[in-house]
Amino acid sequence: MGGGLLETNNQLERFTGVQKNKKIIYSIVGILLVIGSITLYKTFAFYEEKKSFNLLKGRIPDFGYDIKMLSVVVDGEKKEAIPERGLYKTQIDCTNSTTGKWDYNAWNLILENVSEQAKCNITFTTNGITEAEQKALIEEGKTKRRNTYRGKDITEYYTDGSLYEMISSGRFDDIYIGDYIVANDVTWLIADLDNYLYTGDTPLTKHHATIIPALPLINEKMNTTETIENGYAGSRMATETLSSLVGEEGIIKKVFGSHLLEYRTILSNSIKYESTNQSGGNWNGSADEFGWYLRKVDLMSEINVYGTTIWSSSGYDTGIDNRQYAIFQLKPEFIYSYGTSRFHYWLKDVIGKPGFALVHDHGTSVSWGASSTFGVRPRFLIG
Repeated sequence: MGGGLLETNNQLERFTGVQKNKKIIYSIVGILLVIGSITLYKTFAFYEEKKSFNLLKGRIPDFGYDIKMLSVVVDGEKKEAIPERGLYKTQIDCTNSTTGKWDYNAWNLILENVSEQAKCNITFTTNGITEAEQKALIEEGKTKRRNTYRGKDITEYYTDGSLYEMISSGRFDDIYIGDYIVANDVTWLIADLDNYLYTGDTPLTKHHATIIPALPLINEKMNTTETIENGYAGSRMATETLSSLVGEEGIIKKVFGSHLLEYRTILSNSIKYESTNQSGGNWNGSADEFGWYLRKVDLMSEINVYGTTIWSSSGYDTGIDNRQYAIFQLKPEFIYSYGTSRFHYWLKDVIGKPGFALVHDHGTSVSWGASSTFGVRPRFLIG
């Protein structure tokens, strides 16, 4: 009898234990279901919010996270997207110390002091500004781009072709000094914007970006012999080496094709050996004549690089290359280096009987005999 009772009690305990375990399991499953439902809801809600935001994100800079509340109102009516470019007056209202400004060049929003919890409202009013006011705002934006070093990889604009529309429009939308394109294993830098506009005996009227390679493209001689005869225009560098770079098989032509612009420029083409170099270097021989030439590529001048002449023999060396490129104003180390690389390269200025001007990798400006081999870092225009 006692054994039977014990067995019954054990069965009862086992049954009770199973029931308790089931209750615990059901409770855990229930809690997990609740948590899962909440997570799924929040995930879906976030997705919907993010999806809505992405309708606008193409026009908004990447701050590393989404601005959670961004609304657009056009003429009093809420919209799901920013309107196409037009004569709109804009007003930006943001919270949490975030401030906003509308960029009429890139046609997008610029935010400062950005907070992740910021809420911004953009109000557009049709015909709120005149064409003259819009032009002034665009010029203001272009000036800002030309005076701001950014150093952003804009290869995607080159790849999809939008780069050229940004340039030819004269707005330069999302292009800043120091931005770069990587193509054919070369890094191409935006050195300046519209800096040759209206130059030449036949004015250059096309909007353009001035491009230089980050590093010299090749190493070559200015001339095969130690001569400055016929100046820069008559040098082997100008007549053969540079021409080959923009020929059908040349690397510049292969990368930029029909978007290479022609320009009219003055080049030195005669030397007076009895004259003294204007630099005070006591060298005989200086450029004393020039001609107008139609070109697609040239070496830079001392002024393009340094902002002044140093060893240049005469004013005939300079021509339209009489201002420093913005990239060298903003990043002077780019004159002789890029990244961890230092280098030297030819400039187009005649120095005298010693040869031509040279940027040295020590950061100095020097002259060198024309038959020596140094880097070729040319400049050209695209649009």
